[in-house]
Amino acid sequence: QLLQLMINNLYSKKEVFLRELVSNASDALDRLRFAAVQDDSLYGDDSELEIRISYDEDAGTITVADNGIGMSREEVERDIGTIAQSGAQQFMEQLQSQGDVDADDQLIGQFGVGFYSAFIVADRVELTTRRAGLDADEAIRWESEGEGEYTIEPVEKKTRGTQIVLHLREGEEDLLDGQRLREIVGTYSDHVSFPIQMPVEDDEESGWETVNQASALWTRRPSEIDDEEYEEFYKHVAHEFNEPLTWTHSHVEGRMKFSMLFYLPEQRPFDMAQAGGEQDPSGVKLYVQRVFIMDDAEMFLPSYLGFVRGVIDSDDLSLNVSRETLQENRVVNAMKQTATKRALDMIEGLDAEDYQTFWGEFGDFIKQGVVEDHARRDRLAGLLRFASTHHDREAQTVSLDDYIERMDDDQESIYYVSAENFESAKNSPHLEVFRDHDIEVLLLYDRIDEWVVEHLEEYEDVELESVAVGQLDDELTGADDESTEEAEREYGDLLQALQTHLGERAENVRVTHRLTDSPACLVAQEGGMSKNFERILRQAGQRVPNQKPILEINPDHPIIERLNDELDDERLDDWAHILFDQAWLSEGGRLENPAGFVQRMNDLMIELLGEPGSDIITPGAPS
Repeated sequence: QLLQLMINNLYSKKEVFLRELVSNASDALDRLRFAAVQDDSLYGDDSELEIRISYDEDAGTITVADNGIGMSREEVERDIGTIAQSGAQQFMEQLQSQGDVDADDQLIGQFGVGFYSAFIVADRVELTTRRAGLDADEAIRWESEGEGEYTIEPVEKKTRGTQIVLHLREGEEDLLDGQRLREIVGTYSDHVSFPIQMPVEDDEESGWETVNQASALWTRRPSEIDDEEYEEFYKHVAHEFNEPLTWTHSHVEGRMKFSMLFYLPEQRPFDMAQAGGEQDPSGVKLYVQRVFIMDDAEMFLPSYLGFVRGVIDSDDLSLNVSRETLQENRVVNAMKQTATKRALDMIEGLDAEDYQTFWGEFGDFIKQGVVEDHARRDRLAGLLRFASTHHDREAQTVSLDDYIERMDDDQESIYYVSAENFESAKNSPHLEVFRDHDIEVLLLYDRIDEWVVEHLEEYEDVELESVAVGQLDDELTGADDESTEEAEREYGDLLQALQTHLGERAENVRVTHRLTDSPACLVAQEGGMSKNFERILRQAGQRVPNQKPILEINPDHPIIERLNDELDDERLDDWAHILFDQAWLSEGGRLENPAGFVQRMNDLMIELLGEPGSDIITPGAPS
């Protein structure tokens, strides 16, 4: 089913099959060259690494061969005999919902299915391979007609490497043309750093000729490379089919000498975890003096930039350097500082539209960086984007610089509210007084946001302040000491009664002027953590000290006024707990005892409605 879906739905450009097979061959040559640094006997008597493409009009076949590392039987069964092994069900679902426009640009690199692009043009594929270091009789042949089954058997192969023979489908005869194949190579694979050989198209001559530029693109001067070459190299090095958002290419000389070519992907691979979780290693490949060393050179960029793709090539590292040595190498540390700076420069250089695309895919990684990278915290904070009451929409488009620019001269803090989701944040009762005074508040609803503001106490010398922690300044609420004292005297008995009924549930009950529409809200104690952050920590399995919230009541709300008039009401205990639970629900919280809340509400509704057959009591009328 996967094969049929791919053949019929996945690809919009059939010539991509050759690009993928050439890229796989290039990887195999890279891996042999690296392995041979430790054991040059792997070369045998064949040290000239190359890729060969040929065709046979009579047989209707195209052959792509390399003399690279090759594969063992186990590797063939794992890598060729299993499709989209990282997420077959997700792959099926995405394919079935995919339109017919540039589908290959969206899916191939995400699922590692490039080899199967051969079945776009072929109804039978034969793969013969021999792992470097194995004997000729340990070679393997894999064969399939793309119907969901394959055969595998041992064969003899005199040379190491892999040969793939495509038996073309009827109607694909236009590919059996040397000039056509050369054009495809020139378009998609000219940047491959190994020679791609094809038979000489000359009746008077025979032999093979190189049909690509065969030089490491990152070693050339940026002024010599056009955008199309950069984009095609990205697709090769990142195994992606969509174009990158942007790239940066530089040569560093001086105490160190190395080249960097970094790209920003347009979208996150489907199997890349959220920031801070287990995820694929870095997408940066390490070369030393143009010799491939490793795929996942994570030591050159911090983990929160793990989405960056590209190449680093150094002249100052040893060819046989080990991963452990790299981690402790002073040259590597210096290179990491430069590489990180260039990567952040690249991100900051995006235009507004591309940055929003980037933020939607990788914003949580930047937030991770704010938490982890103290040295660059201010710079990374400038890259953050949030939703806010300025727009009241879920899109995270507001930067801290935007917020500060809109602040009134007398505003001293960047205000934020956090909740489990956007709707809860947008409708939080803590925002009421801020909306009345037209003061912007950032709306935080990603799980990582609480960690970010916990580590980012200020930005550009302006403090970040939660609207749900501690008391608000009188200047903000418009209250003064006299009005507050008067409210406390008027509602003193009610405050004491509510505190008695709530007991250990609340640290304190007090009047507030932060509310305009709601009867009550919950706030954390000064210096404490919000209820939302406490909930996140508990869900993460963290042990959190029991912090009792403060219940604040709105003295101008009709419910509070009515309760103050009826302090002897036998239902006051129910009202106290209902006010507390409603305040928690309004912030998107989950009740510890929802059944108890429902029972209290039902009892009060029965009392208000009266017994069956009696008149319904009009709200506000004497009971």
